[in-house]
Amino acid sequence: MSQLNFIARLLEIKDSNINFFKVEDLRTVRSGVIYHFKAIYARLSYQLSHCLHCGFASLIKNGTTLTKLRLPTLNGPMILLYLRKQRYFCKSCQTTCGANTPIVEKNHSLTRGLKSAVVKLAKQSLPVTTIAKLVGISPSSVTRILYHDFQRPQRLAKLPEHLCFDEFKSVARSYSFIAIDAKKHNLISILDDRLSKNICAYFENRYSLEERSAVKSVVIDLNANYQLFIRRLFPHAKIIIDRFHIVQLVNRAFDQLRVTILKQQSDKHSRIYKALKINWRLFHQDTEKINRSKTQYFRGLNEYMTQQNLIDLGLSTNSKLKYTYETAHQIQEAIKKQDSKKLRQVLTNYQKQQSPMDTSITTLKKNLKYISNSCESSLSNGPIEGINRKIKALKRICYGFKNMDHFYARTLLIVK
Repeated sequence: MSQLNFIARLLEIKDSNINFFKVEDLRTVRSGVIYHFKAIYARLSYQLSHCLHCGFASLIKNGTTLTKLRLPTLNGPMILLYLRKQRYFCKSCQTTCGANTPIVEKNHSLTRGLKSAVVKLAKQSLPVTTIAKLVGISPSSVTRILYHDFQRPQRLAKLPEHLCFDEFKSVARSYSFIAIDAKKHNLISILDDRLSKNICAYFENRYSLEERSAVKSVVIDLNANYQLFIRRLFPHAKIIIDRFHIVQLVNRAFDQLRVTILKQQSDKHSRIYKALKINWRLFHQDTEKINRSKTQYFRGLNEYMTQQNLIDLGLSTNSKLKYTYETAHQIQEAIKKQDSKKLRQVLTNYQKQQSPMDTSITTLKKNLKYISNSCESSLSNGPIEGINRKIKALKRICYGFKNMDHFYARTLLIVK
């Protein structure tokens, strides 16, 4: 096999009608900057038996036309393919036509391989300008490849039986609604806002009542607005409150009380202050993982003690703080063991302490039915939180988006 044929294999050009005959290293100067590139010269020709216009077998070869195609780079200088395409003339209808190749679309100069490389880089959440520098084309060309003729998907062929709902900050500091399949983690839709009327209109206009009635469960956070329209849209769906948000709610209530007690401490160098301030993470650790026998050195206190001794030291300053700590961990343990009976018992027996935990417990009691469902189901909002994390990373790397359609298109690339 000749060296020029190896070029075709290296560039993954599988069109046998293209014949390579020369490769050169060239350079050009633009705005005082020297650019090096590879120039590959080739010819595209094949025999046409019938005219594409009239259908008669009256075609003759009629010279060639030179086209300059951009190929994907190989971690080096950009690669240009100077391809001479065969032209044909029909003696019957007096029309002309040219040879075409599957490596590039008709009347395009950017090859399919180059466009595929752009899409692969976009899936890595890279901004348009960075992709343009890597592949050696203009940012406007990258924009056309990613967003040309993009249309948002109208609906799914079949609505999943288990859904996850959430919201995130999208374009122009506004919040958008997102829905995914709770089982397969496929994206269902992203709406421009989180208004209940628009969410209801989206599902009612695209899915019939029969399709929506087939939905068995919907996983949400503690947003009360979601509960209102879920009953309307999905009459047979079981509402499940995400377990993470329940634990987060009670832990935040404990932290608010802990910070309040820290501010009330007059001696900022006391052992209790340092135990609650510096080693605060230990108070959120699972009770089953707390070491009660092995001593260790704690920074700030400059003492050796067990983890349980440090927790007891921090809670000894305030009985209200100790009761809040025990309540938070009882709720966390009941959710971890999926014990809905114990969870109900903890919420029912809770005694108000005039602390932030009172508000959290009241919120949980209002949603007691849906919180019990979270103990009985293995579904959670973990998949949708993972997608939201990818979306936040995309926005951070790309410095935000102004166009919602562009944002939707880039989100589809990183979610699939």
